[in-house]
Amino acid sequence: MFPGLRLASVLLLSLALLASAGVIKRSTSPVTLPLTKHYNLTGASKILELDQARAKALVERAKSGARQSQLAGSYNVPLVSQAVYYSTTVGIGNPPRNFSLLIDTGSSNTWVGAQLNRLFLPSLSTLLKFTGDLVYLLYGSGLFIGLEYTDTVYLNGLRIKNQGFGGALLTYGFGGTSGGPDGILGIGPVDLTCGTLFPHKSKCVPTVTDNAFKQKLIGAHEVGISFAPTTSVGDTNGELTFGGTDLSKINGTLTYVPITTTSPASAYVGINQTVSYGDEVILANSAGITDTGTTLILLATGAFNQYQNLTGAVMDQQTGLLRVTPEQFSKLSSLFFTIGETQFELIPNAQAWPRQLNSVIGGSSDYVYLIVGDIGPVIGGGLIGGGSISFINGMSFLERFYHVYDAGNNLAGFAPTNYTYALIN
Repeated sequence: MFPGLRLASVLLLSLALLASAGVIKRSTSPVTLPLTKHYNLTGASKILELDQARAKALVERAKSGARQSQLAGSYNVPLVSQAVYYSTTVGIGNPPRNFSLLIDTGSSNTWVGAQLNRLFLPSLSTLLKFTGDLVYLLYGSGLFIGLEYTDTVYLNGLRIKNQGFGGALLTYGFGGTSGGPDGILGIGPVDLTCGTLFPHKSKCVPTVTDNAFKQKLIGAHEVGISFAPTTSVGDTNGELTFGGTDLSKINGTLTYVPITTTSPASAYVGINQTVSYGDEVILANSAGITDTGTTLILLATGAFNQYQNLTGAVMDQQTGLLRVTPEQFSKLSSLFFTIGETQFELIPNAQAWPRQLNSVIGGSSDYVYLIVGDIGPVIGGGLIGGGSISFINGMSFLERFYHVYDAGNNLAGFAPTNYTYALIN
């Protein structure tokens, strides 16, 4: 992607910036926590392509071995839907400077500076410290190289001290016609941060959830994720809950299952599940992941082919998604995801891309586009234990079910919500 880029060159550039890093300016701006709405419309018709690139990167990264109190409560951080990614506002420094960060359970490093249009300079707070490390991260469709700092991070009511985060020297793939996220808030397993620093490659960076729990700011070492399906770009339609679950978002029983032991899904928020279309099993019990950084529901190639045949859908060359006519859509059956002993139903309406947003992906109002995609022939063989990921339950899945990542007990939780059976699309 960057054939002329050499890590040593970036290191030299980084060292040259350290003099600037020693001069810290205090911000006099008001400290607020506004919700920021982004529009990421450029390339929206490449949703499947970007999701497949991310899936491949997740598998390759896991295989590469790069992963070498009762007074506390829980805090809700509202989220914003931007058609293909989800963000929240995070404050860094003292006083805090706000950044709109993409929420990612598929990575665990937090970093900022993607939209500064210049090298990130540490002008946040007198508490900010350069750790002496570079950070290098690949996301499939994006790249980040920066310096690692520590400072106070604010997540709504949470004030997390000495939180590690990256400040951008170079980013790729996080822009758009009206901008994009300022960076990423990584809330996945902490092991994903191991091997991302240079020269201290064996060092790991505690996540915001890790530090909030260690500092006794939250009562449980977990984060709950709640979304509602939306039919317009930029809607405020969800929240993160650090340190507990928001029972008001759940309509039924919360089912917990252990994080899968099958590699490479075990490196992430990985689970085992069976997928059926109607009464027909299209993916036998296999390992995959739940991922907020993926837009669609991706299935191994064999399962995807069965889904296409059973629905009668055709591949739309313009959008890269399966499409059906309104008449075909009226005859669709539900998809059933069996996780643990519980079956979660994805009704036909939940399998549709919101029809009011067809134009966003370059589609036609004459068709219904489906949010189930092929994970890709390179990694989607569907071989149990074969070193692959057989599915990814992306945000299209999470908009219908409450999700909990319990890092403290190595569990993933799922529950129906008031939107599980909503006819909104």
